[in-house]
Amino acid sequence: MERGIGPRVYGWEPGEPAGPTAGHEYVEPVGGPLDGQLLDVTGWAADQAGGALLIADLGPYGPGGRAGYAPDDDDVGGPFRWRGDTA
Repeated sequence: MERGIGPRVYGWEPGEPAGPTAGHEYVEPVGGPLDGQLLDVTGWAADQAGGALLIADLGPYGPGGRAGYAPDDDDVGGPFRWRGDTA
């Protein structure tokens, strides 16, 4: 399916359109190095609602560091707020 125009989706592959794909569910990472991108949570189960450590090339740990994001209320559909960085 072709991707539309919009914010860049975290984890997109070079050579692919960087915007969201119709039929997918996205949350917005708020704050931290991934602020303004979208995270594809299509098919995430309730046990994954605790958040994610995402590779972040921008941040105190440089390329390969991780940025922690989690929803405020364990709701996969809500925005994921930045919780901090780790190596």
